[in-house]
Amino acid sequence: MTKEEAKKRIEELREEINYHNYRYYALNDPVISDAEYDKLFKELIELEEKFPEFITPTSPTQRVGHEPVSGFPEVVHRMPMLSLSNAFNREDLLNFHTRIQKLLPNEKIEYVVEPKIDGLGVALTYENGVLIRGATRGDGYRGEDVTHNIKTIKSIPLLLINPKYPNLEVYGEVYMPIDVFKELNKEREKNGEPLFANPRNAAAGSLRQLDPRITAKRKLNNFMYRATFPDMETPPFETHMEVLSYLKEVGFRVNPHIRLFTSIEGAIRYCEEWKERREELNYEIDGMVIKVNSLRQRELLGFTARSPRWAIAFKFPTTQATTRVLDIIVQVGRTGALTPVALLEPVEIDGSIVKRATLHNEDEIKRKDIRIGDKVLVEKKGAVIPEIVKVIKEARTGSERIFVMPTRCPVCGSKVVRPPGEVVARCIAGMSCPAQLKGSLRHFASRDAMNIEGLGEKLIDKLVDDGFVKDVADLYYLDREKLIKLERMGEKSVDNLLEEIEKSKQNDLYRLLYALGIRFVGLKTAQIITSHFSSLHEIMKAKVEDFLSIPEIGPKTAESIVEFFEEENNLKVIEKLEKAGVNTKRLSYEKEIRDNPFKGAKIVFTGTLSKYTRDEAKKIVENMGAEVSNSVSKKTTYVVVGENPGSKYEKAKKLGVKILDEEEFLKIVDKFFT
Repeated sequence: MTKEEAKKRIEELREEINYHNYRYYALNDPVISDAEYDKLFKELIELEEKFPEFITPTSPTQRVGHEPVSGFPEVVHRMPMLSLSNAFNREDLLNFHTRIQKLLPNEKIEYVVEPKIDGLGVALTYENGVLIRGATRGDGYRGEDVTHNIKTIKSIPLLLINPKYPNLEVYGEVYMPIDVFKELNKEREKNGEPLFANPRNAAAGSLRQLDPRITAKRKLNNFMYRATFPDMETPPFETHMEVLSYLKEVGFRVNPHIRLFTSIEGAIRYCEEWKERREELNYEIDGMVIKVNSLRQRELLGFTARSPRWAIAFKFPTTQATTRVLDIIVQVGRTGALTPVALLEPVEIDGSIVKRATLHNEDEIKRKDIRIGDKVLVEKKGAVIPEIVKVIKEARTGSERIFVMPTRCPVCGSKVVRPPGEVVARCIAGMSCPAQLKGSLRHFASRDAMNIEGLGEKLIDKLVDDGFVKDVADLYYLDREKLIKLERMGEKSVDNLLEEIEKSKQNDLYRLLYALGIRFVGLKTAQIITSHFSSLHEIMKAKVEDFLSIPEIGPKTAESIVEFFEEENNLKVIEKLEKAGVNTKRLSYEKEIRDNPFKGAKIVFTGTLSKYTRDEAKKIVENMGAEVSNSVSKKTTYVVVGENPGSKYEKAKKLGVKILDEEEFLKIVDKFFT
């Protein structure tokens, strides 16, 4: 590359990066993924290193971000909240370690590794132990004063607990827990409001509300990871871990997964471990941060223009990327539900190539205004099906096409209806629709249902397409000789399949009920229902009010079960299953009633148990088929009472609920498990 070409490309990159900084920091509305931004930034850094004569004070590499959004008073940070350099693999981390060794020859290096919270950076100022200001990170040098909103976050102390050093500035991340984020988006969808793209955007939007009462409702949380002591010439601690320990002592929330390592190898292994475990957390992390533990060594290492030399962020593979919608097709599920699916220009996300994304339903497409040909931001997290987060409308050319849901089933051509009040359109053909039949067979044979190993998707397609199976009961009438003639079906594989089908006849009743695929009847619901009925015939004869007498069963589920068993085709299938010898009774019915009075019961614990903790006792009774509740009502079956019981004990006596002391409780448990 010539100097002239380099200069031109540097100018292009600066302009593009400045635009994306503005979208990210000022508007909280990015139009590219983090990985794409990192790629642009890395290219600019490399070009400026090769051609340092083109570096200018206004280059994005010489600053941290963009101007903060107006609407809040501006705050100048006492210490800059700089960005971190990024590492994407083991080699990058080893290079980071080598650079430190060169700058600190013959010194022992300890590293602290912390989860990199994907939230909103904040700086909290305390004077005489009292919170006087909370500010956003902003551009790293200047942020916004959001003190009133910070004070609504219950995990942030307004007053420090017996602080030895009462004047300090604390830095950390405010985030929205994943479960809170999901509930917030459900509420916004119900109210017709635009959904937040991810928990980070939701946290940013919540912390920057002009009305603190709105922020308070958002249930934000935080982790703090650094502190400075402005009125002291030298820090009162020698290591980062000592600072974190002090922060915990005086009331701050510090991440429990922070670890200290004496080697870079240990630090790298820990980073790799959390790359696989991040889905365990109830908050988003997009990587791990490795920091030098010694504060003296940090002082010696110093900073570059935009980041500290003593820390680096190990970024996990991206879960987001931009791509284009090539087409929208419609899939038909086992209940006849029509689900639109976007066919995407292939893009790599989180180490795999993504070609499809779910669009959920027609209303979702309209709400997000997704069109064929649109450039979109796609997200994939763990094993979750990829989803379109947002449309990048700025990239539209006018050639995009609006998608229209079909009025006829794309598989069988039958009429499609959308029941009033529902968001899903359905094919009315039932099992005569090959797509619904295949879906029903996959569900029937699944592990939690009849658990028929060897009956995979390709074989199901073959059995349906060749006319071997017209309903789920036909599985029990398959002919061995005809199966052997199927392509890729040898004698051994056929015998194994038929053995699995035969074995499934002895399954318990709840498995069969779940396998039938009744709407709103999941595995847990099937277990609850079969704990109140001893056979499928009892369930078939039951009325809506019989099901409603079961506390966990609601009107929709009750009506759906009754309607299912009123359908003539379903009764014919059940008759065929019985003739084939499939069990339709609850196994060991009498023994269950005699030995397990907790089956289907609703239990409340109060007071302290001597043998088990509350969580242990809860798990035990749940394994016995009970449900644990926190409040006593007329629907409560038992109240288990330990030492020093509270008001729940008195309420149980008042309502006449059966009370068990710990000895009685343990007798039932011991009898069941021995």
